[in-house]
Amino acid sequence: MFTLGGGAKVFLVTGATDLRRGFSLYTLIEHQLGFSQPLNGDVFVFINRRRDLLKLFWFSEGGMCVPGKRLQTGTFFRWPQAGEKTVTMTPAQLQLLLSGIDLTKTRARKWWRPATA
Repeated sequence: MFTLGGGAKVFLVTGATDLRRGFSLYTLIEHQLGFSQPLNGDVFVFINRRRDLLKLFWFSEGGMCVPGKRLQTGTFFRWPQAGEKTVTMTPAQLQLLLSGIDLTKTRARKWWRPATA
C-alpha cells in the first residue's frame, strides 16, 4: 500500500512500453515525454503490450520507486492509444485502476469541491 501526497499528479503514458527498462524509465520520462523534473513526486503509469503488466514510476523521499502489478488472468482496461504522450489522472482514478475497475464504465457523483487557484 502506498499513498500519494495531495499535490501529486498522475500521468498515464499512452501506448505500450517495454517494461524491462525498470529504473531507466526515468530517461524515457525525461527525454521522450519531455518532463524536465520527473523527480518532483509525480507518478507515471506504464503498461506493456499485452496489457497485463503495469508499472508505476515516482520519486519519493530520496529514492526512485518502480513497483509493478501483473494480472494472473485478464487485462487492464482499454488503454489510450498513442496520440497524446500522456493522459492526466487523479490519485483516486489510479486507485480504481489498480483495483481492476474499468474507468470508462464508471462516473463520479456530483459533489462540492473547492475552487482551484
